[in-house]
Amino acid sequence: MAFQIVINLIIAVMWMFLSESYTMASFITGFLFGVLLLLLLRRFLPGGFYLTRVFKAIKLILVFLKEMVMSNIEMIKYIYSPRPIREPGIFEYPLELKTDWEITILSSLISLTPGTLSIAISEDKSKLYIHAMNIENVDDEIRSIKENFEKGIMEVTR
Repeated sequence: MAFQIVINLIIAVMWMFLSESYTMASFITGFLFGVLLLLLLRRFLPGGFYLTRVFKAIKLILVFLKEMVMSNIEMIKYIYSPRPIREPGIFEYPLELKTDWEITILSSLISLTPGTLSIAISEDKSKLYIHAMNIENVDDEIRSIKENFEKGIMEVTR
C-alpha cells in the first residue's frame, strides 16, 4: 500500500514538472492521473489497490460517527428521563482482533462512544472488558460491536 502511495505521489509531481505548472490544481490533476494509472496497472503491483482501504477507513469513520450520535441521543434520554438507568454493568467481549494496533483502535472507538468504556484487556489478548451504562442484552451488545466496529477495523487493517 505504501509503495502505491509513493508511486502515485511521484506521478503527480512528474505531471507538475512536465506540464510546467506548479500549482495545486496541476498536482491534483497529476494525482488523479496517477490513481487512474495505478488502477489500470493494479494486477502488476503488490497488494490490493490502496484506495479501497482508504474508502473502507472512511466507511469506518462514518459508522463511528453514526454510533456516536445514536449513543448521545440514548444518553440524553437516560439523563432526562425520570426513571433510573436500568442495567449498568461490565461484560466480557471476545476479541477476534489479534494485533495490538487493532485492539487499541477498537478500545478507543468503544471508549469514545458515550455510554461505554473499555476497562481492561485480558493477559492473552482474547477478551476485552467493557462497562456499559445500559445493558439490556449482552449478546446484542457483543453482536453490535462485532458488526459495526470490529468488522470495519478488520477491513481496514487486513
